[in-house]
Amino acid sequence: MSQISSQIQIAALIQSSIDAKKSLLEGSYLAQIERVVGLWVAAYQKDHKILFCGNGGSAADAQHIAAELSGRFYTDRPPLYAEALHVNTSYLTAVGNDYGYDFIFERMTEAAGRKGDILVALSTSGNSPNVLKAVEKANQIGMTTIGMTGSKGGKLKMLCQECFCVPSDDTPRIQEMHLLIGHILCQLVENALFGK
Repeated sequence: MSQISSQIQIAALIQSSIDAKKSLLEGSYLAQIERVVGLWVAAYQKDHKILFCGNGGSAADAQHIAAELSGRFYTDRPPLYAEALHVNTSYLTAVGNDYGYDFIFERMTEAAGRKGDILVALSTSGNSPNVLKAVEKANQIGMTTIGMTGSKGGKLKMLCQECFCVPSDDTPRIQEMHLLIGHILCQLVENALFGK
């Protein structure tokens, strides 16, 4: 591949990411982000927590967003209780071995989740069995469930009270939009709770 054709491909990939993110300005995404900010702020004001789950790149996004809340985003402020459910590898491998991989998030949701808490479930397809089981358990507990998926939504769309079905079917673009939305949520929640 020549340097010119390589650079054309790189530019096209960057442009596809820009176009995907710009599409979030259309439709109901802005209002939905605003609603979810309200849900997160209300939960934290009542001393609840936010749990996250996802596989692969979605696990990385879940852990990233949780870290922005529990650490800090822009403001030096008290930590907010946020945790990604996959970070304990001993638990993950034990439950995966003893019960099956489909149950890894469900059991931790049952252990850690309480009525009024929030579960944010990330799945680019919206059909990851372990994520769906976690959402079902969270709904049984009385948690607020928020999904992040691709344009089709999969089964996750029907299970969550709010679901960001971002306008793409391309896994990398979906994950980039999930992280963008996550960063926006973290910033607006931080602003609401602690001021700018």
